[in-house]
Amino acid sequence: MHTAIREARDTLVPDLAGRHGPLPPLLLGLTVVTGLVDAFSYLALGHVFVANMTGNVVFMAFSLAGAKGFSLTASVVSLLAFAAGALLSGRFAGHRTPAHRGRLLLATTGLQVLLVLAALLADQLAGRPSSGWGRVVLIVLLGLAMGAQNGTVRRLAVPDLTTTVLTLTITGIAADSRPAGGAGGKPGRRVLSALAMFLGALAGAALVGHDHAGLSLLAAAVLLAGVAAALAPLRRSEQPWTR
Repeated sequence: MHTAIREARDTLVPDLAGRHGPLPPLLLGLTVVTGLVDAFSYLALGHVFVANMTGNVVFMAFSLAGAKGFSLTASVVSLLAFAAGALLSGRFAGHRTPAHRGRLLLATTGLQVLLVLAALLADQLAGRPSSGWGRVVLIVLLGLAMGAQNGTVRRLAVPDLTTTVLTLTITGIAADSRPAGGAGGKPGRRVLSALAMFLGALAGAALVGHDHAGLSLLAAAVLLAGVAAALAPLRRSEQPWTR
């Protein structure tokens, strides 16, 4: 228990001179964003995820099997937009900021702010469409944003903070635990990651449920802007965590 508490504390208040510097709490913020955005897409756009591609692959199968309430088109569009976002982040990382993790995350979160705000504007103009081109536009904008986030976080390679996928994180909590014969893993950080996505999804679902779905996108944009603001003063840093 003491180890888990220490790990959680070190994740929330990291050693800025450590291997990952300020990245862990910032990635927890991005995990909250994932919960907010996926709550909006699934509940307001009709059974489609823009960050959880495992879910979309399953939804595609449901659609082909004739299950009601699922759209093959929506799932495919989301998958392609997400892949395009990840591709763009990979090319940017390789050509523009290959050696500075802070600048890479700053550029990505800046792009995400623009994409999420564009989605918010499209949502307001289209009146939250559950079908048609308005829905496609929202899925593309949000899929690009979350694909770029996932691609960048993959490059950053901070353990147990993928920001969009929890399956391996939760598996690690159980499989690496002492009752399973493991060394204990990093339960503190892993539990924080799961909790961050849970809280984001809870807030997003509550907003959608009370007919304030647009506020979930606004909250996501604010969080992303906060991450970018925290990174801005560090873009010229040469500390070890930036490499």
